[in-house]
Formats: sequence, structure tokens, C-alpha cells
Amino acid sequence: MDAQLVVIVAGAVLALAIIGSLIFLRGYSGRFIFDTKTGTRPRATEGQGNTVDLSLKGRLKLLTVGVGAALGALAVKLWSMQMVSADYYEGLAEQNRTRTVTTAAPRGRILDRDGVELVTNRPALSLAAYRDLADDPLVVRHLANLLGVPYISVMRSILDYNQSAQSLHTIAVDVRRSTVAYIEEHPAEFEGVHVVEGTERSYPHGTLACHLLGYTGTITQEQLKAQREAADEGRNSSGSVVYESGDIVGQAGVELQYENLLQGIRGERTVRVDSGGTVVAEAGEVPGSAGSDIKLTISLKIQQACEEAIQLGIEAAKRAGDAADAGACICMDVTNGEILGMASFPTFDPSVFIGGVSNADWSVLNSEEAGTPMVNRAISGQYMSASTIKALSSLAALEFGTYTATQTTNCVGWWTGLGESAGKWCYNHAGHGIQDLRLGIVNSCDSVFYDIGKAFYYSEDAKDGLQTVFKRWGLGSACGIDLPGEAEGRVPDAAWKREYFSNWSEGDRAWNPGDELNIVIGQGDILVTPLQMASVYAGVGMGGVEYVPHVFLSAVARDGEGTAVSYEPRERLRAEVHADADLALVRSGLEGVIYEETDSITRHFRDLPVRVAGKTGTGEKEGKDDFGWFVAYAPADEPKYVVSVLIEQGGFGSVSALPALRHVLGALYDAPDTAAYVGGDQTR
Repeated sequence: MDAQLVVIVAGAVLALAIIGSLIFLRGYSGRFIFDTKTGTRPRATEGQGNTVDLSLKGRLKLLTVGVGAALGALAVKLWSMQMVSADYYEGLAEQNRTRTVTTAAPRGRILDRDGVELVTNRPALSLAAYRDLADDPLVVRHLANLLGVPYISVMRSILDYNQSAQSLHTIAVDVRRSTVAYIEEHPAEFEGVHVVEGTERSYPHGTLACHLLGYTGTITQEQLKAQREAADEGRNSSGSVVYESGDIVGQAGVELQYENLLQGIRGERTVRVDSGGTVVAEAGEVPGSAGSDIKLTISLKIQQACEEAIQLGIEAAKRAGDAADAGACICMDVTNGEILGMASFPTFDPSVFIGGVSNADWSVLNSEEAGTPMVNRAISGQYMSASTIKALSSLAALEFGTYTATQTTNCVGWWTGLGESAGKWCYNHAGHGIQDLRLGIVNSCDSVFYDIGKAFYYSEDAKDGLQTVFKRWGLGSACGIDLPGEAEGRVPDAAWKREYFSNWSEGDRAWNPGDELNIVIGQGDILVTPLQMASVYAGVGMGGVEYVPHVFLSAVARDGEGTAVSYEPRERLRAEVHADADLALVRSGLEGVIYEETDSITRHFRDLPVRVAGKTGTGEKEGKDDFGWFVAYAPADEPKYVVSVLIEQGGFGSVSALPALRHVLGALYDAPDTAAYVGGDQTR
């Protein structure tokens, strides 16, 4: 309330006091009458003995005291308002005239472990307007035509009631400079349209690591609703960011996982409004603070090698006649769980989401015809493990005594352990001859593992021994990587089958020897992710210790000085090993896969400065070409790195996944593969 208003109020109060006094005086006139019969002297009708002058004087004194008290109180109130509480009332008046609205802040950058930018920001121009622009449909239509978007879409953005009425409502982002120039050259035609300087995400390396990095987009109504519900239930932490409609937030990958770090601190803009709340001027602005920069465990060099590796695997598979079209590759430090590279193919361009992705683009990104490029196959793809599981099957056999280190199997190519009618082929139809367990691993002899599966099925004491060991090493559960969307995989058993196939007949739902023979060689209903197999082989190399895989390394403080937070490696599990000799046998067999199975494999590893241990695999899926696997760790005697490769419809792992895995090892040890690929032997 200003001084002028105070004076008006005071005058009104005084006028009311005078009017009231007059009414008070007039109210006493009825107490006197004139005697018209005897003369003109008035005579009191009440027998009080007061004269007319004395009564009137008393009343005038009373009136004077009353009016004086009222005026005194008014004067005191005016003095208090003008002198004592002036700042308070001036503040109230200012609040009525101004509004404070928030403004977006730049997101933090995403860097590789050496500080190389993987995601950064670039300057961008946006068009925005206050809500009252909707009252001028001619300008709105002209703007819609200029932008080439529907009129209703522009109007909807201007009228967004999820935002403050005094906020600038974004109409279009990342607008071409030629469009902005036209608007600024014709201000009369676009009155009320504001050009706002801001930033947009930039991806210096294009699609590189797109699944890992993720993308950003406008906050959805579902996300805003979840935020409101969390606030109502008191689940929001004190440091959590409060979002508004129109905010740009992480929607996948690291952008989503570390949103609280990457999101900046919002700025504030003060605007002046009229009595209707319409913005008439801007009074000042405090810019926002950029979010924290994040360093990942990713190495740009290794990430590029992983991306290239999948392409090498696909090309090798196609030369062999297979319909390879997708894949995944992971490189991890086994000593702490740091992901050095993680690639999935097909890829997508994160920049397509800037300003909002079109329905057509979204449909393509999620279509099976395009290979579902939005899926991160490295952590979300679930596949049969194929022969890579034989390392764990061997440990289970040794622990439960279903196959010993000295036991042998005569592989003739056709296994008849359950009778001729239930015979099964070894992938090598010519047979491997006499094989013990170590040679069974080296040569990936299916007959050896069929004997193991049969023994487990008919054992009373080790009925679920395979499943027990698989789960002990982390299969069937998420690895806990700090990325959204990780799949758990599946370790099937009798209970699972009975529930999963609930509409089958009782006999068909029962667990049978064929189910056991399938999972012992990694076929059938078992499902794993490339990340899970990388973790398993890391554990085999580390004596049973598996670390939680992670991509976050550290975050830089928002002031740019020092590290705000860093990741502390932690163990995922310690798999109990029945005997050191059991693990030593398996590790020896895995090293034999590289250097003993076939020269077509060995010659690619001779020029590496370290020894390697690993296992190929070939997964079978009805209606598709085989899926190629290769998982290995190095150095074999003191592991530091593990690499896991899966090529969908890549055929034999020794054909498609081998060149991919070798390419990544070459990048790790600066030792490119010098051996020519001539197709290789078809080993599983």
C-alpha cells in the first residue's frame, strides 16, 4: 500500500466520522418540543431539570472527545504505516507488481576417464513467449507457418498451464539462425515473440557410446506426476532437483542415471506484471549454474575399439554366409569393475532427440525391422549362453562329483547316453575321441558335457547342482551396473518350468533329461547378458571375486574446483570354489581354448604380449542363424581385463566373435592383429 492510498483511506475514515457525528447530533433533536399554546419557549419533556444549553454542551464535548480520539488513532496509524512499517508495506506493494520465475541452467558435460568430451553443450537459440501471446492468433499463425509446425502445436506450447503464467513458454528449440534473423528483422509481425539464448546437448563423436551415454528430452507428464507423488509422500531428498514442465532432463543411459549431478542449479528472472498478472517488463535476472561435469570409466580409445569390433564380427559372419545384423561388446577391468568400453549395435543418433523426437523417428528407433536400435544389448539383451557356460558346468561337476578330473568320455560325434532314440550330436560330427574334462573345455566337446548333464539329472544329492553353481556366480540376477535397463537373465529349473508353462499338460511341464542336457551346454531356456558373462569370466580369472560393474568414475564440483564425488569399487560377490584344483583345471582349459584347440584361433593371439584365456560359444535359436560368442580375460596368469562379445546371427563364435574380441585386446595392448582371417575352423 503506497502513501497516496493511505491518504485516501484516511480521508474516507474522517468523512465517515463526521457523517456519524452529524447523525449523532440529529438523533437528540427528538428530545425537545415547542409549546405552541403558551408561547415560543421550549419545554423539556423529561423531568431532569437540565437546561437546553447545558445538555447541548455536554453532547458537544462528548463528540469532540470522540472525533479527537478517532483522528488521533488515525494519525498514529498513519505515522506507523508511513514511518515504522514503510519497508514492510513497500515490500508488499513490490510483490504485487513483480513475479520471480526460474530459468534453465546448462547441464554438466560427460567426459571419458582422460577428460575427453563425450557429451558437451553448444549455444542454441529458442523461441518463447508469455501466455498472453495466445490472445493474438494472427501472430501465432504467422509464427507456426514460419516454423513449419501446426498452429495448434504452437498454441499448445504458449498455453502450457503446467508452467507459471509469468514464465516464458518455449515454442521451439534449436531454431535456425536464418529463422531468428527473419523474426528480428520483422519485429512488428512477431510482437511478443522472444529469442532466448541457451544451450543444447552436443555429441562430438556422433553415435559413439550412444546406449551408454543416453539422451535428453523434455520432462514427461508421468515424470512430473512421479515427482509430485514423491513430494507428497516425503520421498524427495533435500538435495533433489525440483522440475517444472518444459525442463530438459535425462531420459536414458548416464544422462538419466546421474541426472541429479548433471542437472544445473536453476537461475531466476524477475518480471513486472499488471493487475491481471500479464508481464509488462523484465526487472532483472540471476543466471543459473551449470551442472557438474562427470568423468566416466570409459576410455575413448577402447570404446572406439569396441564399436569397431562389432562391425568386424558382422563382416566376418557375412563372409561366412550368416545373416549377422547386431551385436554387443564389453571391455571391463576385472580388478575393480570399471567398464572401459561398452558398445551395442545397431546404434542411434542422440541428437535426434534435441527439440523432441518425431513420431516417425521414434517408430523407427523401436522397430524390429530396424533392429531395435534403442536396446542396449550389452546389458539388456538376453541370449542363450552357449558353450561359454561350460566353465561353470565344469566347476559344478567337480564340486558335486558328477564328473571328475580324471574321468573320460569317448566322443564319436553322436551321443547315446540316454538311448539311441534320444541321441544328440556333438557339434563335431566326426567326434573328438577320448576326452577328459580339461580337453572337454579346450575342444568344447558336447559329449563330455552331455555326460555331466545326465549325471546331474539322475543324481539324488545334486539334483539342482548346475543351477546352484550358475546362481552362485551371479547368473539369473542383475550385476548392479549403474545404468538403467539391466536385465536379470534366467536360470531355469523344475519350479520355473512348471510355472512358466502353466498351460501345458502335467507331463510336458515336468523337468526332463533334455532340459538338463540343454542348460549344461548353454542352450534351451537359459538366458544371460553379455555383461553377466563378462562378470563370470572376470570372477573365474580373479579366483571367485566379481566386482560390481560401473561406468561412473567421478564428478567435478560445480565450481569447477576439485572432485565432488568419486566411485569406490565394491565387490558384487565371492563365489565359493570347492577346491583350488578345480578352478585351476578350468582356467587351464580356458587357456587351452586359445592355444590348443585349433591353429585358426591360436595364430591371432601369438603376437599379443600376454597370454589369454577364454571360451567361444555358438547359440542356437529357432528360425535364426546361430549366435556367436567369445569371452576372454588377459593376462591369463594375472588377469586385468575381460572382453565379452556377442554377434547376433554371427554363426560360430570362432568365426564372428573372434576377430571382434581380438581387435579389443589389440587396442588394450597396442598390438593389432597381424594374422589374416580366412574363415577359421567351425569350433564352438
